[in-house]
Amino acid sequence: MPILDLSPGDQTITVSGDTGLLNVYAALPTGLYPPFPPVELPGGVGGLVSRGGFAQTFFFGAEVLGVTFRAPSGRVVKAGGRTVKNVQGYDLTRPFVGSFGALGEALEVTLRLRPGLAFRHVAAPSTLADLPPISARFAWEQNGEVHLLHFGHAREVEQAVGVLRGAREVTAHTDLRTLFPEGIGVGEGGPLQDRRFGWVNGGGVPPMPALFGKLAVSL
Repeated sequence: MPILDLSPGDQTITVSGDTGLLNVYAALPTGLYPPFPPVELPGGVGGLVSRGGFAQTFFFGAEVLGVTFRAPSGRVVKAGGRTVKNVQGYDLTRPFVGSFGALGEALEVTLRLRPGLAFRHVAAPSTLADLPPISARFAWEQNGEVHLLHFGHAREVEQAVGVLRGAREVTAHTDLRTLFPEGIGVGEGGPLQDRRFGWVNGGGVPPMPALFGKLAVSL
């Protein structure tokens, strides 16, 4: 599960699809962060990209700069990359993000990194529905608690996580794979929830539009 390329100057990282999320955190220099919280989820980075991210409050697709994937036909497709200039043809990176495996399996993924001078992860008993508008970069519910995580300038971080009253600091990274022994899917009443979906063990995937199905068949 190697880190294939890390470019702090360009603020990008390229990893194999099976690289664990916490392996990415461990490889990064201080002050750079990936577009996901420091938790471990089934499927590594490839699985995360296939699901369209987890817990983010921003457009995850913009943080995925490129993906090399094996289509259902067996064909290997390279879409995007660290720099994309004079691109011709279809942009398959955005459709792949959140495709839940319909377009194939991620072999390599290039992610945008973001800088931050401060970092806080807090949790407190609550629900996402009970909170005012959330500016933290990541927000999710787990075991009756809401987790908020933000990085950036110190004042911005304090404002972002300060909406969660009486919160405790979370300092340990968490392996959530044990919650999903049969893989992570979409459904109601699961152990995790973010602002998009409830995440359940062994659950299904969202319905696929007919046009998207035609794209999958054509690859």
